[in-house]
Amino acid sequence: MPTVQWFPGHMNSARRKLAETLAAIDVVIEVTDARLPEASSNPMIDELRRFRNRPCLKLLNKADLADPDATRAWMAFYNARPGVRAVAISARKPGEVARIPALARQLAPHRDDGVKPLRMILAGIPNVGKSTLMNALLKRRVAKVGDEPAVTKGQQTLDLGPGMTLTDTPGLMWPKIEHDADGFMLAASHAIGRNAVIDEEVAARLGDILLVRYPALLAARYRIDAAGLDGEALLEIIARHRGCVQKGGVLDLEKAANVFLTDYRSGVLGRISLETPESRENMLAAEMAASMTRMADATADEEIQE
Repeated sequence: MPTVQWFPGHMNSARRKLAETLAAIDVVIEVTDARLPEASSNPMIDELRRFRNRPCLKLLNKADLADPDATRAWMAFYNARPGVRAVAISARKPGEVARIPALARQLAPHRDDGVKPLRMILAGIPNVGKSTLMNALLKRRVAKVGDEPAVTKGQQTLDLGPGMTLTDTPGLMWPKIEHDADGFMLAASHAIGRNAVIDEEVAARLGDILLVRYPALLAARYRIDAAGLDGEALLEIIARHRGCVQKGGVLDLEKAANVFLTDYRSGVLGRISLETPESRENMLAAEMAASMTRMADATADEEIQE
C-alpha cells in the first residue's frame, strides 16, 4: 500500500500563525482522537509549545468511542510527561467540557491573580472535534462543525469567561507522516481528506488492525467467523453481506469500504482504539528493525560490488 501524505498549502501559513500566537499564550490545549492519541498528535504542536515552554492540556476527545482500557493506558503514558496533563473527554458531553477551564488554570497558576487573563489556545489536527469543543466551551455556535477535515479556516480569539480567553486554530497537519501505520489510522478516522487516499486500501488496513484487536466486535456486527481473515477478505465478505455488488456480480469493494469505515467512525462497531502505548512501542521497534535490516543489506550489496 502507498504511503498516505497530506499537507495542503494553507497549512504552512497556519503553522506560522500558530508559532506567532504561542508567544502570547499561557496554556496549549491540544485535542487528539482518543482512539489513536499518538497518531493524532501533531509533533509540530509539541515542538512549538516546548520551544515556548508552554504547558499542555492534552484532551483525548471522542473517549466515548474509544476502548476504555486503552484510554487509561494512554492517560498514564501522557501524564508521566513533564508539562503535560492528559484528560479523556467527549466534546458532546457538557459536564466533561465544563472541567476544561479549571484544568487549564491549574497549569498556569501565575495567571490566577485576577489581573491578567488566562490565555489559552485550542490546537490539533483536522477533524478531532475542536470545533465541537469550542462551541461547547462557549455554549454557543461560533465554530463551523463538519465531518470533513479542515472545516476551520482561520484563528479567532474569544472571551471564555471572566479572566479567560481562548484562541481557536485551524486543524493542522505536519509535512510528512513518518510512519505508514499512522497515515492509515488517520485516514480511517477521517483526519485526512478522501481526495488523498483510496478508501479500499484504508478500509483493508483498518480491517487488519481490528481483526487482531477486536475480532469479536467484527463477528457480532457482520455475523461472520473472523478467524483466518485479513482486511481484504473482510471487505469482500462485507460486500456480499451488504449487497455491495455491481452488474455482472462483481463486488463493489469501494462501497463496502465506505460501509465499514462509516461503521467504525460512528462507533457502531463498538468502543475501539487503534493503538495503545504498547502497540505503538512494538510498531516503532519493528520499523527500527526493518530499517536496520535494509541498511545492512545495502552495506552488503556495496561490499559485493567493490
